[in-house]
Amino acid sequence: MKLYTLLCASLISTALSAQTSVTVSTGPGNAAQTYYSLANGEQGSAELASWDLAFEISGFTSAIRVNTAKGVQAFETPAAISEWSTVSAPDEANWQALYDSETYWSESALSNGNNLSEPDGFNVGWGTYNIITHTIAGSKVYVVVLLDGTYRKLRINSLASGTYSFTHSLLDGTDEQTVALSKSNYTGKNFGYYSFDMGVMDLEPASATWDLVFTKYTSIIPFPAPTAYPVAGVLQNKTVDALQVDGVDPMVADWNSAPFDSSMNIIGYDWKTFNMETFVYEYPTDRTYFVADRTGNIWKLIFIEYGGSANGDMTFTQELVSSVGMNESAPQRDLVIYPNPSSDGRLNIVLDTDVRNGVISIFDMNGKRVGQQQVNGTGSMALLPLELNGLEHGIYLVRLVANGVQYTSRVVLQ
Repeated sequence: MKLYTLLCASLISTALSAQTSVTVSTGPGNAAQTYYSLANGEQGSAELASWDLAFEISGFTSAIRVNTAKGVQAFETPAAISEWSTVSAPDEANWQALYDSETYWSESALSNGNNLSEPDGFNVGWGTYNIITHTIAGSKVYVVVLLDGTYRKLRINSLASGTYSFTHSLLDGTDEQTVALSKSNYTGKNFGYYSFDMGVMDLEPASATWDLVFTKYTSIIPFPAPTAYPVAGVLQNKTVDALQVDGVDPMVADWNSAPFDSSMNIIGYDWKTFNMETFVYEYPTDRTYFVADRTGNIWKLIFIEYGGSANGDMTFTQELVSSVGMNESAPQRDLVIYPNPSSDGRLNIVLDTDVRNGVISIFDMNGKRVGQQQVNGTGSMALLPLELNGLEHGIYLVRLVANGVQYTSRVVLQ
């Protein structure tokens, strides 16, 4: 038994320290968007130019993204949806240019102007939520300019019973088409896609299978003035958090040094810069990324090469530095949390010792990490607030790792 334990410990240590070099390609001209799992490699690829609109699928979400990275332009007109026929000629001077958020998947071009963060906010941008019928009715008219210069006006009619209904036509009203895109046809995926040329499309792998997408996307470059510009980089999947550590030798960079961030562009595109004098890409030598994948494992990534638009190759090293299920050998103690059960997701952790460089992780019963926060210098007998609001009702595992000890407790959200 002792020999078996030692062998297991050795295998775990080796797995956690192994560093692997990986190249993921977006192809010449960054023409592909490639989905990647840190544990299982590439999970699929789709042509970036194949789609124009992306409709959010999961839960009660309603974001509609526009593929400006391929050169499509999107505008919001001043016209209400009832004034559809009045939008009949190009008028960019009086239209507002729209872009998807590069920070959150659910903040999209057509979500512009939403007020969901306000106390009684029901405006999702393209329409208004009805609390009685639980449907969203469209309220705006948009114009999309395609790659060939064609102008098409667009209205989102509704999102009802899990189905998006939208209409588009040429500005003079001809070639009008009404399309339905049902969320149920894309269960388990982030988005369903639409091409003005090809119609409704299913392009991405199941969300549970990938952590990162290597792609071209639109970023707002801050200088010399804020400008929308297509960039090639890496975006995180929903519920995949990341941390960028600068100014530290990657050999000693620590994933406990700061909180992880849910912004999807923590890796982004700026791990590389193009030297205009030498005409080669350069990479910071003191930058490290840590990525918490969809199962709670934490990976260390260092980007080392980019092939440019010639081949779209992005090369990095990856290393597993913390894994769910690999810390059972550490001393374990119960974590005191109250109230438990909780009806509002607001809890308190009772700490009976000083905690420095601790990490609290919250896992669902499938082992997926759904939250994380850092703890540092709390002092003994302290109360630490823990917010679980926003999570579905059910049972969750709360784990605190600090001072070489693992504290755990199960909590119930009613």
